Amino acid sequence: MIVCPNCNHQNPDGAIQCEACYTPLPTMMNCPSCGAKVQADASFCGQCGSNLKGSPAVAPDASATIPPAPTPGLDIPDLPPLDPLAMPDPLVAEVGVPAVPPAAGEEVALPSMPPLSGQEVVVPPPPPPPPQVPAPITATQLQLQTARLLHVQTDTLLEIPGHLTVVHLGKPNDRIPPNIDVSGFPNSEIVSRIHADIRVEGDAYYLEDVGSSNGTYVNNMPLPMGNRHRLRPGDRLSLGKGDKVTFIFQLS
Repeated sequence: MIVCPNCNHQNPDGAIQCEACYTPLPTMMNCPSCGAKVQADASFCGQCGSNLKGSPAVAPDASATIPPAPTPGLDIPDLPPLDPLAMPDPLVAEVGVPAVPPAAGEEVALPSMPPLSGQEVVVPPPPPPPPQVPAPITATQLQLQTARLLHVQTDTLLEIPGHLTVVHLGKPNDRIPPNIDVSGFPNSEIVSRIHADIRVEGDAYYLEDVGSSNGTYVNNMPLPMGNRHRLRPGDRLSLGKGDKVTFIFQLS
């Protein structure tokens, strides 16, 4: 079954658009590393964590750094000699200012300015300061929002780490230690050690099931492995069947 990312309607395998809302459905492919079913537009495999968008580096062209060899048998004529530089004309002395520098100790008489006849000197006002341009909003300011998970059964509030792009939900294990450990909550035995991931892309949060034994549910609807759901404030997340380990997604 293919779950619609818009309305969570379950569509039969091979469907191109949702039967309920006609939204185009994501295509599936096999992970090149482990063979698990994942979405074609996924960046990472939810089963093994492999990077699905990586591309091999292109080796630089060594021929671009090798200078071309000189052509044999080509005679280059000698350049004609350059004309001598022309001497600049002597400076014309201004009125009252000598054309040659004075000797050491010699005083230079500067022309006197006529006295002002009752005229006031008007000093122009200083130019206005340039307008203040507001600083552009940076990516750090856009990510000041805080995401939390409220555990329904114990009314415990868990903050989602803001510095991670992938947040692992589960219980302690030797492969992928969880960033949010649910082993201390009641009925945690139904939660797999590697259960689900929350991926952070800009200001959006996406939930993925990474191969849990008892499944992951969003608003009481199953989330198939390989698909992902964009979380919105108020969404109800259940790890395992029976709605026994339940969280409410909050965003502030």
